[in-house]
Amino acid sequence: MRAGARRFVPAANRRFSLKRHLALLVQYFLQYSKVRLAYRGDFLISVVTTVLATVFGIAVVWLIFHRVPNLLGWTFDEILFLYGFALLPMALFNTLSINLYYFGQQYIVEGRFDRILLRPVHSLFQVLFEQFRLESLGDAVLGVFLMVTCARRLEIELSAASWIFLAFAAICGCVIYLAVFLMLTCVSFWMEDRVGVIPPVYNMLTFGRYPLDIYSAAVKFILTWIVPFGFATFYPTATVLKSGDYRVYGWLLPVVTLAFMSLAVTIWNRGVRNYSSTGS
Repeated sequence: MRAGARRFVPAANRRFSLKRHLALLVQYFLQYSKVRLAYRGDFLISVVTTVLATVFGIAVVWLIFHRVPNLLGWTFDEILFLYGFALLPMALFNTLSINLYYFGQQYIVEGRFDRILLRPVHSLFQVLFEQFRLESLGDAVLGVFLMVTCARRLEIELSAASWIFLAFAAICGCVIYLAVFLMLTCVSFWMEDRVGVIPPVYNMLTFGRYPLDIYSAAVKFILTWIVPFGFATFYPTATVLKSGDYRVYGWLLPVVTLAFMSLAVTIWNRGVRNYSSTGS
């Protein structure tokens, strides 16, 4: 425990009400959207900047792969479809995760977490939904455009069930990202780290935008079972485009999502119990 700090004991355990929290989420989102859109010019510039950065990333992929007709069984259009799908969970994650990046500095070091614990709402809910990075949703629109365009170029007719599965998989992918980075965020409960351990792992997200088959067995194992970014992007796409080889991973997707999110929430709750107020 830090010198001069006191153990902060949160209010009595509150029963989780899904209906109540969903209503609060809508209120959080509407309120923050009003504030963010009050400066529409700044918001539009942020959207354009975010989308342009993604377009440049796609251009790099095109420069690398446009002369390669086949990459371990994956065509260029299939890789672009994968890239487009990868933008969906990433856009949702970036929209919700802004406070995770600054948690150690703003909530622990500066003592803002005391305020969180005084409210009759779960602490994790408040941290995730106090702010939204709305401009990231532009990447989701670009991702859908890429998927539809590549599906036509591949001359494949995706059924309604396939699109529903991809939408569900995008949500699962977002939850997987949140779970992994939430566990990394929880390090701040035990270590006063202003920068955090998130940035190095964040760079690993780009690995999931390409077929895992191109990596070594060790890297593929890590991205599947240790840091399951493959389940967030590659395996859902492979299930749709090459269902015969990857169907089992499609069935495992909700299991992996639930397992990692449950672990993350458990670590978070333990970290909250370990939290010591700054005393200020």
